[in-house]
Amino acid sequence: MTQVLALSGGIGGAKLAVGLQHVLPPGELTVAVNTGDDFEHLGLAISPDIDTMLYTLSGLSNPELGWGRGNESWNFMAEIERLGGENWFRLGDKDLAVHIERTRRLNAGEKLSGITADFARHFGLLGRVVPMTNDLVRTMVITDEGTLDFQHYFVARRCEPVVKGLAYAGAADAQLGPLLQEASQDPSLQAIVICPSNPWLSIAPFLEIPAWRELLHEATAPVIAVSPLVNGQAVKGPTTKIMSELQLEQSSATIARFYEGIIDGFVLDPSEAHIVPEISVATHVTPTLMKTAADKQRLAREVLGFARSFSNL
Repeated sequence: MTQVLALSGGIGGAKLAVGLQHVLPPGELTVAVNTGDDFEHLGLAISPDIDTMLYTLSGLSNPELGWGRGNESWNFMAEIERLGGENWFRLGDKDLAVHIERTRRLNAGEKLSGITADFARHFGLLGRVVPMTNDLVRTMVITDEGTLDFQHYFVARRCEPVVKGLAYAGAADAQLGPLLQEASQDPSLQAIVICPSNPWLSIAPFLEIPAWRELLHEATAPVIAVSPLVNGQAVKGPTTKIMSELQLEQSSATIARFYEGIIDGFVLDPSEAHIVPEISVATHVTPTLMKTAADKQRLAREVLGFARSFSNL
């Protein structure tokens, strides 16, 4: 039974997903995760956002970095460096086991959704973590240095190149898996929440998939987006840098317009309350900065309460 379907990228979105997991009854959260960041590295299938979500929801993440495993060791990377191998994308020893097992099972013909569901069970999760699609979608960043795949832009080049545009290879032909179809059609579904992830890097890959657009347009549950900006700045990551380079105003009003036609409601921080008149959908103003577990749970309750208000209109 799915009460809430959340769309998310990695670190920022996972914070709200944790809050939702704590305030919802066990097993009633389904998180669909961006796979546009996925890539192959050292012969392994890497799904960074999925793994961040799994580790965060299970309490296994590195609290200082926000990604990777806590209490990690780095023997594998030390040996790769000794051998002169690629070391720009760091894989911890525990994390490496996940990538190896995922790659083995993908090569055996299993779907990413089934593998992810199995990992979630082994990590003790009651809710569902589902890739946005089982098909290959790859975010490509068009920069002043040429077109880069996402991880080379984000990790290897540390977001330094100037962004000129973005492309989402494979999205036009990608399909939804049965788990997402089931979650979206569940009669108990109360809300679809777009977490405060980077709209262009983490959520646009969803929106470029026609089946996802159709799902959001036809949803009977309210679709609520949470802005990733506080006082016009990203809490983490290159959101505002990309907005500036794409010549977009750095405010939550721009993000609301990006989601226009898809969302029913928009949540933004009090630091941007002055732009509410610029937003064409219903708004809810509440602190969105999530530093503590209490912050995450409070925001989750606020978002769900806002979603419930649509049933009373």
